[in-house]
Amino acid sequence: MNAALLCVGRLKEKYWLDASGEYEKRLNRYGKFEVIQVDDLPEPKNASDADRLKIMEKEGESILRHITPRDHVVALCINAKQVPSEGLADKMEALSHTGKRIVFVIGGSLGLSPQVIARADEKLSMSQMTFPHQLARVMLLEQIYRACKITAGEKYHK
Repeated sequence: MNAALLCVGRLKEKYWLDASGEYEKRLNRYGKFEVIQVDDLPEPKNASDADRLKIMEKEGESILRHITPRDHVVALCINAKQVPSEGLADKMEALSHTGKRIVFVIGGSLGLSPQVIARADEKLSMSQMTFPHQLARVMLLEQIYRACKITAGEKYHK
């Protein structure tokens, strides 16, 4: 596996750092995996739609600097397809044979910019519910880890 999680914002609380760190450690058993964090930009108190779009675009520029033309980009979006863990495992296994790095992207609190969504090779939703970005990051790390275990034929909790 050659994969990365590219996300806006940094984990601050110890419990999120511990959970993320544990999954990152586990994932390194299965190949190269890295977490790339870009800064989230503050949203002014009375931000207009134009202000919010400008913030998303600046965060998007930071995200796109970490993506290469050869990467297979999976953008996490609420309004996208949902797949079961086995489906994610199958997709990651198929992509691992292409030699491309799989880059999962989680946007900031305002979401992903249109430019990042346009660059994505596919969009994925974990749920139609909204989760805090820190929790979404840990949930995605767990699902990537689970997908690796499934692909390796190892036991996993159903």
